[in-house]
Order: sequence, then C-alpha cells, then structure tokens
Amino acid sequence: MTNKIYHLSSCSTCQRIINELGINNTKFEMQNIKTENITDDQLTQMYKLAGSYEALFSRRAMKYKEWGLKNMNLSETDYRNYILKEYTFLKRPVIISNNHIFIGNSKKNIEAAKNFLNKT
Repeated sequence: MTNKIYHLSSCSTCQRIINELGINNTKFEMQNIKTENITDDQLTQMYKLAGSYEALFSRRAMKYKEWGLKNMNLSETDYRNYILKEYTFLKRPVIISNNHIFIGNSKKNIEAAKNFLNKT
C-alpha cells in the first residue's frame, strides 16, 4: 500500500503538519480533497484502518452546525455519507503509512505520526 496523505492545500494547519513531518511528494501520494474527491474505496480503506467513520468525521466543519447535524444522532452510515458528500467533513489531515492511519491535527496524533514515520 502506498503512503498517502489526504489534505487541503489551502489549509495552513495541514501545510504546517506536512512540513513538520517532512512529508513530500516522493515518499507520499498527496491528495487535495477539495480538488480530488474522496472515493468510496478510499473511504472504505480509511474506515478499515480507523475502525469507524465517526473517527474520520470532523465536527469542526462549519457545515456541521449550518446543516443542523449537531442536533442529530448520526449513525456510521450517516458519517460515511456526509464525508463522501462534502469534503470538509473529513477530519484532516489523514496520513496513511504502512497500514497505519493518523487522523486529524491534535498534538498527540501528530507526535504519534512523527514517531512512526521516523521509524520507517
């Protein structure tokens, strides 16, 4: 499996993390999720590594409140469908390397990714 990062090129946080981790186009396939939609297969692959669609879903997306989703009890199917429908619902960046997945921009997650990538 290829090393891959799902990100937004316009997101300064994503860019900072990519730079901090020393990720580049030679080691990683980069997918800007705004210009290249996430496919069913890609999301299924992320799900298998993450264990749930909810883990991949961003509640920080502006549309989460705009669409009234915070007042709804969402199922795994709902999370999947919303991520496929609207790229902003994918928690980012999503880094996949050697069948390990790192989701989002929390300090703990980025530190774990850094430690993992330094070992590989």
